[in-house]
Amino acid sequence: MRHADRTIEELDLDSGTTFHFIDASPRDALEQARSAAGGLDVRIGGGPSTIRQFLAEDLVDFMHIVIVPIVLGRGESLWEGLESLEERFEVDAVSSPSGVTHMTFTRGSR
Repeated sequence: MRHADRTIEELDLDSGTTFHFIDASPRDALEQARSAAGGLDVRIGGGPSTIRQFLAEDLVDFMHIVIVPIVLGRGESLWEGLESLEERFEVDAVSSPSGVTHMTFTRGSR
């Protein structure tokens, strides 16, 4: 645990990828990730509440969401509070015969 950058935990994979779990605002977390990436793309992973926080701060340029059919009333809503999302992004959706839907959101011009 490092307190200077508020890293709570790190997970090192055999592939050489390291995940850093931090306690920070979305904006601060993205700033740290961009610094660590040295100009490369930054990917944010997490559940619906994490994604909603980054979208609410307008910090997402591209998003790939995979929607899997589940029983209604279970899980956490990704879309709650994001009613104007389609105004900021071009949205493309492709469904498979299994019912899984891949949605891509690409930021429009600012």
